[in-house]
Amino acid sequence: MSNQFSFKNIEAIIFDMDGTLWNALKSYAHIWNVCMAEFGIEGHIEADDLLKYMGYSIDEIFAQGIISTPKHLDRKQFLTRLEEIEDQLMPTLGGELYSGVFEGLKELHKHFTLMLQSNCSRKGLVNFMRYTGTTSLFTDYLSWGMNPKPKSDNIKLLMERNCIKRAVYVGDTQSDCNHAHTAGVPFVYMTYGFGDCADADIEFSSFHDFVNQVISDNYEQ
Repeated sequence: MSNQFSFKNIEAIIFDMDGTLWNALKSYAHIWNVCMAEFGIEGHIEADDLLKYMGYSIDEIFAQGIISTPKHLDRKQFLTRLEEIEDQLMPTLGGELYSGVFEGLKELHKHFTLMLQSNCSRKGLVNFMRYTGTTSLFTDYLSWGMNPKPKSDNIKLLMERNCIKRAVYVGDTQSDCNHAHTAGVPFVYMTYGFGDCADADIEFSSFHDFVNQVISDNYEQ
């Protein structure tokens, strides 16, 4: 991490969702349990069980063996139903925004283009924005469910279609960092999130401090 990093002259800020803007692990665990019960799969998933899988798509989470799957289970059918249940329940279950996120996003929206990019389901980002009342703050968004490509590709696509040359990606895992750097953008690591990161360009322990630094680098003498 460089102590000399500056946000000076950035045009856009692209945010990861889970572990960066909110914590919805309890809701996700409930959704997995509902789906497992429908398919007669034994076991129970707790929020903490999902921690190490955050940042992965549901296909990747399933492939890594989060549940013991019966031999007869139709993988595609299960994952399709899992996404359907998520779409049905997340608008009411939601998650909890981290401290300072709502106020911080409103302040950043006054000065920069804000976008969302996550490895969540097709409607995951829409559900997030509606539940948190932040829809008007984001110019664009793209999830793995909408475009099943690596996060680095989707970051670049967001920048290209919004004519953005200078952006940062804000996330909470080493994977987020790797994809940001592959996309050619600096990575901002939020240490309060779900993962670790060894080579972020800059890190913050609170969203409030992040917002203050961005504003200070661009508008204070």
